[in-house]
Amino acid sequence: MIYKYIGLLWLAISTAPALAAGDVAAGQQKSTSCQACHGAKGKAAVPLYPNLAGQNSAYLAHALQAYKKGDRSGGQAEVMKAFVAGLSEQDIADLSAYYGSLKP
Repeated sequence: MIYKYIGLLWLAISTAPALAAGDVAAGQQKSTSCQACHGAKGKAAVPLYPNLAGQNSAYLAHALQAYKKGDRSGGQAEVMKAFVAGLSEQDIADLSAYYGSLKP
């Protein structure tokens, strides 16, 4: 029975995408262009835009990568594509860590 759990753990670890560790302070510095829509502390004033404060950082990184690759469409996707086009993987990790660290 223990081998079954070890096998499942190994499978989960070996197939998980590699995520760069994000730096919260660096993410805060990089968030200035996000603030117009998502608010200074990740809480949007306009209902059209989602709140980012307290969001799962892995989800945020995945979403930003999807915008960058063009895998998301509709809504504000075209606006987001323009904002993320110049972001590096580390920028994405830092922004995701920052918004994930904020209180919702």
